[in-house]
Amino acid sequence: MNKEDLRILVASDIVSDAELVRRLLRDEFEKIFMSTDPDRSIEDFERIKPDVLLLAFNSLEKAERYYLGLYRLSTVVQAIPHRTVILCDKDDLKRVYELCKREYFDDYILFWPLTHDTPRLPMSVFHAMRQIEFERSLPISQSELAEHVRRIAELETTLERYMSRGQDQMSQVRRSLDEAGDRIGAALARFPKTLADRSVIQAGDIPKVAQEVDQLRSEGIDLQLRSATETMGQAVEWATEYRQALSPQLKSAQVLSEVISQLRPVVLIVDDDEFQRKLIGDWLIRNDMQALFAASGPEALGMVRRHHLDLILMDLELPGLSGIEAMRHIKSVEQLAAIPILVMTGHSERGIVIQSKEAGALDFIVKPVDQARLLAKVRRCLDPAAEAS
Repeated sequence: MNKEDLRILVASDIVSDAELVRRLLRDEFEKIFMSTDPDRSIEDFERIKPDVLLLAFNSLEKAERYYLGLYRLSTVVQAIPHRTVILCDKDDLKRVYELCKREYFDDYILFWPLTHDTPRLPMSVFHAMRQIEFERSLPISQSELAEHVRRIAELETTLERYMSRGQDQMSQVRRSLDEAGDRIGAALARFPKTLADRSVIQAGDIPKVAQEVDQLRSEGIDLQLRSATETMGQAVEWATEYRQALSPQLKSAQVLSEVISQLRPVVLIVDDDEFQRKLIGDWLIRNDMQALFAASGPEALGMVRRHHLDLILMDLELPGLSGIEAMRHIKSVEQLAAIPILVMTGHSERGIVIQSKEAGALDFIVKPVDQARLLAKVRRCLDPAAEAS
């Protein structure tokens, strides 16, 4: 991405603050937009589709409220890859540091009051731009990659099956041609005598007719049969060479499949209970999985936007956004909708189950969570094909 193409949105409820930020950036960047009307914040974001969102509010509370409003009300915020940079004052440093560490926001600048380190603002935007480039270069999730590799690995079995079948059929055709040649030769050998027996020719003409038939057989029929047989032989040889030519690629697919099988699936645990997060995280890690954590709905959406996930464990009672709302946002984005979600809830009422299913949950488990039961459900969610087999 070139800096000339980078789209920056400066959000604030104070026009002069937004103008100040824009002035500090315009020597480096061209596409800088402002959003200062609270009633149009959603419309501005969806229209501009920023790569970098600068939150230039004069309090952290306003910035959090603005961004939470985007998650609640925007239908496309999850589908627009962007980085968030928050401008804060020294009183908010500890809080904003924690929020960035948990990936609610991406970066922060000690900005209020205006410091002498004004180049820190465009530098932070450059960092965001590089991070966007990196994220766009990332591969698909491990589960998707594993599925593609599995299909490639199946190519060898499929190729072998069809090659063997083709060679069997070609060998059968060659035998049929040989048998047909023998039958045609026998029939032609009897042909002159048959003509004589039926008084079509005189007995004295049999040698002459036999000579003509032999010439027809050698120059016509036998030649064509040999040509067909040779063609079938060439096809068999081609199939063998084709299999040998593909052998290195198939070997590479096998090696790649073995490597992918050793990768650990990435699971996001969304729960506002720190003890539960750590407990479940330990269970997953001990069972060869990677665990990421979010303590609120907005944090979860931020993590989903920034990481290639294989599974989400979603609590329903969350601060900021409920688990149901968070699931609806995730499932509304085409690039994210395929991520399986396992709901964790302390309620087993029919209404909760129906809501979870309608929001996109693949399965659910009732708290308190049992380790063996959770791990069994996690494995089914990660590999439903294995469960079906």
